[in-house]
Amino acid sequence: MISRTDVARAAARIAGHVRSTPVVEVEPDSAGPAGALWLKLEYLQHTGSFKARGAFNRILAAAEAGELPPAGVVAASGGNAGLAVGYAARRLGIPAEVYVPAAAPEVKVAKLRRLGAIVVRHGREYAEAYEAATKRTAETGALFCHAYDQPEICAGQGTVGRELLEQVDGLDTVLVAVGGGGLLAGLATALDGVARAVAVEPESVPTLHAALAAGRPVDVAVSGVAADALGARRVGDIAYDVAVRTGVASVLVDDARIVEARRLLWDRYRVVVEHGTAAAFAALTSGVYRPADGERVAVLLCGANTDPADLG
Repeated sequence: MISRTDVARAAARIAGHVRSTPVVEVEPDSAGPAGALWLKLEYLQHTGSFKARGAFNRILAAAEAGELPPAGVVAASGGNAGLAVGYAARRLGIPAEVYVPAAAPEVKVAKLRRLGAIVVRHGREYAEAYEAATKRTAETGALFCHAYDQPEICAGQGTVGRELLEQVDGLDTVLVAVGGGGLLAGLATALDGVARAVAVEPESVPTLHAALAAGRPVDVAVSGVAADALGARRVGDIAYDVAVRTGVASVLVDDARIVEARRLLWDRYRVVVEHGTAAAFAALTSGVYRPADGERVAVLLCGANTDPADLG
């Protein structure tokens, strides 16, 4: 479990290493209720996603505790978590080795290599890359940086929620895409008692939705247009516990709505994001989530490591 105190400590620890990303107010859909809508442009973060926050917090916390080994860090990732760990490692002058599944987009793998990380492709899904990475960690003694289910990772991701509360007065709701749930865990913790987080998931990878229905994290099949970013087989234990504690609701969107939302973000606002990121916006554009009259809503646009060629 993590607390708002953990998020505050993470914010202090990573200050100067990550960007404070902008928020823009945009016009809500004229067909919907009167209210206000903001986009949190976290895709402008270092490496193109929120994950730099958690990576820096994990590594710096280990360094503070005298637990950062000479072997450096190892991570498993669909792409974005690995990029964040690779970037943080380069900035801090330590080695990094990242395991990615075969499905990881080449645009992300190429960026990883440019950061100087050793990249190992293993398996078809994130879970297989994860297994190989944990085995490698045991062999080398490196620090393992989980993509979404470590307290330091989740607390680091939560700093985006703390930041958002400082940027938007009277915020009611934040829509956030969920895969493994590290971002959700940190965000819901940061918002607790002030605003609420709504989890948005693809119908093809409903990790949190399935966990809430089962009363515990369970495996789900992984497929669909957003699987490269939201491709965990099950939601993390920390995310599940935080979701239950804070009363997070989960809504589902299908692939067609995600593709449409990604294109609408480009057409309306000239914002280019990944399909996984667009899932959060799809909750609004599809009507799966309907704000109440006067509700002040933010959509967290969390990653943009994508090929924009199909948006032309």
